[in-house]
Amino acid sequence: MSIAWFNHKAADKASDTNAGLEDALVASCLASAAQGDHTAYFDLGVAFSTGSHGANCDLIEAHKWFNLAAVAGHEEAAMCRADIADEMTAREIAEAQRRAREWLSTTTRRAA
Repeated sequence: MSIAWFNHKAADKASDTNAGLEDALVASCLASAAQGDHTAYFDLGVAFSTGSHGANCDLIEAHKWFNLAAVAGHEEAAMCRADIADEMTAREIAEAQRRAREWLSTTTRRAA
């Protein structure tokens, strides 16, 4: 019988590295979204709806990003937005829509 030794320091270091890469992915998507990249909108929606790539699961933020992508013509984003809306209250959806309008307003001002 063999015993597998678990190297906690190596695992912690790998975990920290993965967390850093995941945070960088979200940061990269946010930067691309700020430049108007509609695919980044969708990617952020996925990250926030699943709690992946360094983002916490946040359906309001996910709905915001899926909404922005859907408005830009991303068909899959519209379906994802509808799916998560089923799990949200009317107040949460209203907040997500407010955040989407705020994002558009802010990015439009920056572009001008």
